[in-house]
Amino acid sequence: MLGLEVPAMNRPHSCAETSLAPPLWPDQPVLARVWRGRHVESQHRGAWVLVDASGAVIDGVGDWNHPVFPRSATKSLQALPLLESGAAERFQFTDDEVALTLASHHAEEIHVRRVHGMLARLGLGVQHLKCGPQTPVDADARRALLIRGEKPTPVHNNCSGKHTGFLALAAHMGVDLASYLDPNCASQQAVRRAVEEMSGALPGELDVATDGCSAPTFYLPLARLATALARVANPSGLPDPRRRACERMTRAAAAFPDLVGSTKHSLCSDLLRASGGRLFPKLGTEAVYVVGIRGADRGLAVKIDDGGYRAMNAVVVDLLVRFGFLGRHEAAGLDEWRAGGIKNWAGLDIGRLEVTA
Repeated sequence: MLGLEVPAMNRPHSCAETSLAPPLWPDQPVLARVWRGRHVESQHRGAWVLVDASGAVIDGVGDWNHPVFPRSATKSLQALPLLESGAAERFQFTDDEVALTLASHHAEEIHVRRVHGMLARLGLGVQHLKCGPQTPVDADARRALLIRGEKPTPVHNNCSGKHTGFLALAAHMGVDLASYLDPNCASQQAVRRAVEEMSGALPGELDVATDGCSAPTFYLPLARLATALARVANPSGLPDPRRRACERMTRAAAAFPDLVGSTKHSLCSDLLRASGGRLFPKLGTEAVYVVGIRGADRGLAVKIDDGGYRAMNAVVVDLLVRFGFLGRHEAAGLDEWRAGGIKNWAGLDIGRLEVTA
């Protein structure tokens, strides 16, 4: 074995090296527990933070300074250059289409039809979308494809609205459309600057990886994410045209909640409907959730460490009610997302989901 290097993972190390190595993930508190009978069966750890638009922390639990990948929770930030640059105006994007650029949609007909229309107006087709084909989230849409003997295309990807917005921005800026997802191209650099400026990220603090839809995704502290959405929802202190861009996004989401998620089963769409658009919510894959509270100078961000949505949904709704951002009468229609009793397939009460945050 002379001359061969021992792999780092197998190489002996001292106690000092071990103690100095940063943890891969902080030891976060338990935010939710699942009980079966009298015993805890599962628990979900994570962090949440409530901030104002200056970035000052109002309240929180866990290490909110630890970076996370917000994934789709940053879609409103990624859409800012589309509106600020004049690209949305040039290509005549209507408010319903702006809502779709913010969406993690379920590929219902109302979503797919609009993406096709936006692409056609750009003089482009499905082949220009680099998000990849995805089976529709909506069960009826999946069934319809199967009956027609068709396969999913990139238009059915939940991020196809965002990607169509990216293409419009790239076309407007003269970027090679084949490279519209390159982190170093001019349009994606504009997106990165928007994320940095809105989140207050320090130089070198924002890391980048590749999202499930092949777009750049950002690694930033949970508190920075909450700050960014507090600013989107409360943009009065921002310069034009950013203020107007934020106002148009929140107005579009409020007017077209079905386009942001689904007509049937989406916490984002349900929160928009329940609050009349006062809440500006967005889900991110792996159980990240962020809500900008319009008119309240607040942003709330939640991350469940294990990526569990059942805990995320319950924690988000519980916190919105706890802080008075969601009235109890408004929350009454959100029972499917809340903590409470658990029934089995026979309808028997067998346990409960409890928020402990």
